[in-house]
Amino acid sequence: MGYKVFSSRSPAPPRTNSGERGLAAGSGGGGGGMDRWTGVLNVPLSRGGPPFRVAASLVLTPAKTLAVPCANAILFTGDRVRGSGDPAIERLSDAAYLARLLAGKLTGEANAWVVDAACFAGSFAVYRDLVPSVDAVGDPERNFALTFFFVNIQSMVTKATMKGSSGNQSPTTSLLKYCPPKTVILGFSKGGVVVNQLVTELACLASESAKISDDVSGSSPPLLTRNLLVPISATEFLSSASEFHYVDVGLNHAGAYITDHAVIKEIANYLMHTSKNLCFVLHGTPRQWSDPNRSWIQMEKEVMLRLLQDEAQRCEGRLVLSQKRYFDGKPRSLLMHFEILEVMDIG
Repeated sequence: MGYKVFSSRSPAPPRTNSGERGLAAGSGGGGGGMDRWTGVLNVPLSRGGPPFRVAASLVLTPAKTLAVPCANAILFTGDRVRGSGDPAIERLSDAAYLARLLAGKLTGEANAWVVDAACFAGSFAVYRDLVPSVDAVGDPERNFALTFFFVNIQSMVTKATMKGSSGNQSPTTSLLKYCPPKTVILGFSKGGVVVNQLVTELACLASESAKISDDVSGSSPPLLTRNLLVPISATEFLSSASEFHYVDVGLNHAGAYITDHAVIKEIANYLMHTSKNLCFVLHGTPRQWSDPNRSWIQMEKEVMLRLLQDEAQRCEGRLVLSQKRYFDGKPRSLLMHFEILEVMDIG
């Protein structure tokens, strides 16, 4: 792909002739104005398959190479809204803008990633590659596509940034000390189905929690896995998750939130047998939580919240949850559904 440059300070970077965003290194949101690499990549998950459009805002070292982050925040977007006529909705539908917006909400040396679905049925996002079918007993098929997905991203970003660097450093050699980054996972609107998938897969690993702990907390990780931008194995990826944010999620049928007690119970068991903490935050607006035509969204949210509350009581403070309402008292609108991305508190 061709690379164009824009300033990450600008509220809406200009489009290139191809319609893609360019790449930039400049001071951006998050981490007290540190230098960041900002760009958009088309990332294939499988040979011949449609690429995912991924926007990123990544921390740079003083030498302008990619820094090893303390955390990766990954936002999965929802359906497309075309021709709304509202500039705010159009702006908040743009992955590149959202990557910079998300970066501005993060603290420390954290990277922001925004992932659009690879396929759309008209305006509807289809996350078929990341959310597979269930098996004969209803459990999700073990799908660790995200691991390979972000390894592909790391390779592409490294090549792109090294073109503009005076040195030959890469993320695997720029720092001597390895500190596995945490992962903050956010799903907006239909992107919540990916969050559900990852929570359920983490629950499936509960019985292997001792192995996860050994893998991640080992004193000397293999040389080839040090100083990577993202986890490079399924176990590392799932066990790196520290926060799950449901951001005004909703579907036109049941399934927006997890209502299976067995899944939430296994998450609690996982936390009880490891030294990890996990945070769930449910963000919502009247658009989803007060929709009389989709009352199941509110009902499912209340069920998940109750299940989390019940299991949190036996986790000795390791399972933290909160519910955050936005625009209460205002008439339901499509605009508030998108504006939650600007006002949401993920601190």
